Order: sequence, then C-alpha cells, then structure tokens
Amino acid sequence: MKIIAFAGSNSTDSINKKLATWVSSLFAEHQIEILDLNDYEVPIYKKSREQELGIPDKIITFSEKLSDADLILLSLAENNGAYSTAFKNILDWASRIPDTTVFHDKPILLMATSPGQRGGSSVLEIAKNRFQFNGGNVLDTYSLPSFNDNFEEGKGITNEELLKEINDKVTAILDKLK
Repeated sequence: MKIIAFAGSNSTDSINKKLATWVSSLFAEHQIEILDLNDYEVPIYKKSREQELGIPDKIITFSEKLSDADLILLSLAENNGAYSTAFKNILDWASRIPDTTVFHDKPILLMATSPGQRGGSSVLEIAKNRFQFNGGNVLDTYSLPSFNDNFEEGKGITNEELLKEINDKVTAILDKLK
C-alpha cells in the first residue's frame, strides 16, 4: 500500500508535520512518502491568474501524488480556527484541475494537533465536513491536544491513552483497507 503523509502547514518546524510523520511510522510495512507543502508553494489563487498562467506544474505534481496514494495521512494546522493559508491555497488550486477532485476519492486519516487543549478540533470539524466535496473519503479523525505535553521527538506520543487511541485507529484503517 502506498501512503502519502503531509501536514497542512508550511511552518519549517511544523508540529503537524511531526505528527503526520510519526503516525506514518505506524504503517512501517507500507510504502510511505512524506510531502512538505513548502515544495508546492505557488502564488495565491485567483481566477485571472489561472486564466493567464494555467494550473502551476507544482500543483499538478501534488495532485498526481495524491492520486497515486492508497491512503492519505493529513495533519492540519489550525490558524485562527481554520486551515492554514498555505494549505488552503493548494486546495484552491488543486480544485481547479479539470476532470478530477482534490483528494481523488482516496481514504484519509485526518489529524490535527496544537499546543492547546483543543488539539485543532475546529479545523478538524471544518475539514471533515468539507473534504467530501473535494473527493475526500475521511475514514477517521484524530486530535492530539497539548502537543508539547503529549509528544516527544524520537518517542512520539507519550500519553498512554492518546497513544492507544491512534494505534486503535491505525489498526481499524489497516483492517478496512485489506
């Protein structure tokens, strides 16, 4: 199984990228590719720019990677209760590619984390409700609250209850995708 993992963040020290990367390690026997949104940075979407220049090659490449995946692991950064601008811009551009959807009807484990106790729950709710209209098949969601208290680099999730929760979700997804 081919798995694409990435964070909906362009932060060079993204805690959501750390979470997505660590969760991808729970799928160790599968082919994993970690994407970085910084590799797909393009000008802010606007219709006149699309008409003038077309869809940027970086967006086509990003879309092809999602299309080739059997599973998407996506951990969204929450900025002011919603998606990061970097992620939203890629989403906007990718939604303009003719004859396809952003997520290509691929199964998604949708995650979020934040330094706060809500763990990105607002962006998770927005995305869970929205992605179905962009060809996203959200199998499950996972919120890691208080990242700095519950995650340690080199170890991963340190809270036993939160660790059990993500392990159970990964097991259920693997069983479903067999």
